[in-house]
Amino acid sequence: MLKLENVNKTYSEHQALKDINVTFNPKETTVIVGPSGSGKSTLLRSLNLLERPQTGLYTIDERTINFAEHIDTATTLWVRRKTGMVFQQPGMFNQLTILGNVIEAPIHVLKQKKDVAITEAHHLLEAVGIGETADRYPYQLSGGQTQRAAIARALAMHPSYLLLDEPTSALDPETEAQILRILKKMAEQNESMIIVTHNMDFARYAADRILFLEDGRIDFDGSPNDFFEHPNERIKKFLNAFKF
Repeated sequence: MLKLENVNKTYSEHQALKDINVTFNPKETTVIVGPSGSGKSTLLRSLNLLERPQTGLYTIDERTINFAEHIDTATTLWVRRKTGMVFQQPGMFNQLTILGNVIEAPIHVLKQKKDVAITEAHHLLEAVGIGETADRYPYQLSGGQTQRAAIARALAMHPSYLLLDEPTSALDPETEAQILRILKKMAEQNESMIIVTHNMDFARYAADRILFLEDGRIDFDGSPNDFFEHPNERIKKFLNAFKF
């Protein structure tokens, strides 16, 4: 379980998160949506401690962190092992093959034996549909293949939760659909995922739960059906913006 209580984050004069209270349950896919600048990515990055809110509590696996206090390196690394992150632009080690990228952290952080890490990496690359790229280098992959490799790399660390920040925003529509199909399949297999996305079809059909953020606040927290049928005028206006 991940839980945020009374979390606030301010950048200079801008308050990005305002009194956030939310619990993310295991084996659940939560999709976070909202207009640009609403705090979606800040919320997601706070779960990985890439952002440090000024106040509030963060509970992960029954361990509570106070954002108002110093968070040491050991705690930060522990949280990041629990919460695998996939970014819009995944940073791959260009000097390593795709296989090398996937096994790097399991070997050096989890202390996995190399042969075990290699076997699992091949399995993960096959699972995301790019098994044939294991011996290639990042510059030899398309954008969609690179994003799939990033998902495999994150899963190789066996995170309790997989966090994805607009994982398809830089991809063409066809490639985006391929990545979203992979994520939907993972959702059906009860992976614990928290995803920021602009794709409302994915939110409708893959999410167990939707959060709608507006101006740093959670204005909706519920099922996809309730969200897409919600009578709130602001939510209806947001959804209508995706219609042509």
